[in-house]
Amino acid sequence: MSHTSCQLFLASGSPRRAELLRQIGVNFTRVRIDVPEALAPEESPEQYVTRLARTKAEAGWRALECAGANQVVLGADTLGVLDGQLLEKPQGQAHAAQLLRAMSGRSHTVMTAVALTNGASTDVALVRTQVLFRELSDSEIAQYWHTGEPVDKAGGYGIQGLGAVFVREIRGSYSNVVGLPLETTAPLLSKYNVPFWLGRE
Repeated sequence: MSHTSCQLFLASGSPRRAELLRQIGVNFTRVRIDVPEALAPEESPEQYVTRLARTKAEAGWRALECAGANQVVLGADTLGVLDGQLLEKPQGQAHAAQLLRAMSGRSHTVMTAVALTNGASTDVALVRTQVLFRELSDSEIAQYWHTGEPVDKAGGYGIQGLGAVFVREIRGSYSNVVGLPLETTAPLLSKYNVPFWLGRE
């Protein structure tokens, strides 16, 4: 294995993924991509999230101006599943309320797929976490919408923010629910010679 450190590029606009990478001391540069997100016919949620992560990483690699041997791109996608249905980003207040009512008092699954590519090879890992919500009242759901937090979150809540008050229990990786399972991402970074735990300025 080469001891030359590789430069990481993040093919994601998610502020939460960026913060998680910074949390474990990873230096990275964002790369802009445009990947359509639409479920294909007969595609399972697992297949969908895995395909999107791989497609984002590979699109990020193609977007590099002069991709070289010491460059690696990370792509990721996170989604929630309840009763086999995707928990998508809410399309308005009524949709957000519908999502949160469906999760109230029940457990749902959050899946994140993480893909790393160096142009020659690509690795993809899929992580699942069970999240149990307490019973939510209609007034809480309405108040939560007006905080603005649910708007851009899959499932209409953010566990790392105000939505933490809804979560009774999680089984599995917490960082996975935020958007990047660090316990799975770190070994992948090591495999591709991307250092973490770097000193902070």
